[in-house]
Amino acid sequence: MPWSMTIGRFGGTAVRLHITFILFLAWIGLSALFRGGRAEALETVLFIVLIFTCVVLHEFGHIMMARHFGIQTSEVTLLPIGGVANLERIPDNPKQELMVALAGPSVNIVIGLGLILLGGVFVPDTLQHIDDPRLGLLARLAAANLFLAAFNLLPAFPMDGGRVLHALLVMKVGPQKAMQLAARIGQGFAFALGFLGLFGNPILIFIAIFVYIAAAGEAQESILRDTMKGLTVVDAMETRFATITVDTNLQHAVEVLLATPQHEFPVVDAQGKACGVLVREDLIIALRDRAPDSFVTDILRAPAQTLAANMPLEDALGVLSAANAPALSVVDTDGRLMGLLSRENISEMMMIKTMQPEWRFDRAA
Repeated sequence: MPWSMTIGRFGGTAVRLHITFILFLAWIGLSALFRGGRAEALETVLFIVLIFTCVVLHEFGHIMMARHFGIQTSEVTLLPIGGVANLERIPDNPKQELMVALAGPSVNIVIGLGLILLGGVFVPDTLQHIDDPRLGLLARLAAANLFLAAFNLLPAFPMDGGRVLHALLVMKVGPQKAMQLAARIGQGFAFALGFLGLFGNPILIFIAIFVYIAAAGEAQESILRDTMKGLTVVDAMETRFATITVDTNLQHAVEVLLATPQHEFPVVDAQGKACGVLVREDLIIALRDRAPDSFVTDILRAPAQTLAANMPLEDALGVLSAANAPALSVVDTDGRLMGLLSRENISEMMMIKTMQPEWRFDRAA
């Protein structure tokens, strides 16, 4: 995620802090400093850091359960509104989706109950006064974890309860209707929150807007995944594009750049195998520092990250997103270049399939 920094890596998953979280923490600390002095500011910042540590553990509950089902997670990012784990995909099996969704809140419940046992006392009223520094730190942290578990189990996306609801509905009515119902329930829940927020709690209105947008986004993403089913990379890839060979110099590469609308050029060897990618920005920078007869092999991005022609289109979109690349080369089983795939290609395919669900492009024709 842009504007975030990595603070550690655990089990192959990077933990990142978004700049807005740092600003949020500074704002909380300064507010406490002006309100109650240095001691209150330190305790308040410590409390917020501990809460977000529990949020990270919550996200790793999802991550570890997903990993149990063979689903990897590249990173988890801390935002002021909570943590976001970048799972490579949501389980297709509803029972697995249910278990992944419940794993996060379960971590908070275990932490909360553990702190209650450790502290020896828990006052239910603490839930209403979590921000009161006069209450014990363990009691406040226990209450915060129980609140996080309860809040995340609300039946609306993007909370875990939305995933739980979706998984249960899939078991009853199937995946397509389940997502529609889950999204409608989530949006209805958002309206209810917004209505309650009109009576003196503006934070509920903010949460309601966030929930409504997230529910609509989940529904749209589900439609996209359903449309992609059965499609592979070869169905959407671009086949008319310019390539550059490994023995090309910068002068010829510039001529190719000016002659085409491309910004990324696959670089191939004499056998037509992908060796890397020459990016427009790298070429422009090289013109300033290198002679025109320099070879492009000095500036190409290698090794080439490629896509298999028979890869499911949904998986290819995930690879594109993870690589943060506008386009990737498509190769056959021998590594020879067959085409290019970009987000634009996928968007065009989705538009075509929306208009003509049965349409298929015959590459052999």
